[in-house]
Amino acid sequence: MCTSIIEIAPAEGMAKRGDEWFPLSRAVIAYDHARHAPLGDVITLDFTNAALDPGARAAVELTLASARELRAALDRAIAAAEYEEAEVRGKGAALYLLRSA
Repeated sequence: MCTSIIEIAPAEGMAKRGDEWFPLSRAVIAYDHARHAPLGDVITLDFTNAALDPGARAAVELTLASARELRAALDRAIAAAEYEEAEVRGKGAALYLLRSA
C-alpha cells in the first residue's frame, strides 16, 4: 500500500553523479516502498535539480531507524555549526544560546 507521505523542500548545494557535480534546487523526502534497497518501506531522500535532465539526482533509501540516526546527527551538526557561526561572527555563543532556547 502506498503511503503518499511526501515532503518537498528547497535545497541549495551540490550533488554528485558519476564524475560530475551539479547544483541542487530541491529535496524530496518520502516514505514508501523501497525501489532499490532490499527493504520494506523506507524514507527516501531525493536531491534534484528540475532545470537539468532527469538524471540530475542523488537519491538514498533509508530504514526508519537509519533516518532517525541521520536526523539526530544533522541536528547535532547544525547546532555545532550555529554555535561556531555565532562565535566567528562575534555575536558570542552565550547570547546565541540564550536566544535559541
